[in-house]
Amino acid sequence: MAIVNGIGSILTAIINGIVSLFDIIISCLTCGRRTRTHRSTRTRTHTTSRV
Repeated sequence: MAIVNGIGSILTAIINGIVSLFDIIISCLTCGRRTRTHRSTRTRTHTTSRV
């Protein structure tokens, strides 16, 4: 079970990194086109991972 937990933690870390990168890219694109700062509050809710 330790191997499964290790793989799960690695996958969640990779997914969290990809999500954060997309958040940065989307925020840069939206800030370049329109100035909305209220959209960054909803993106941090699903990044919490349970181990």
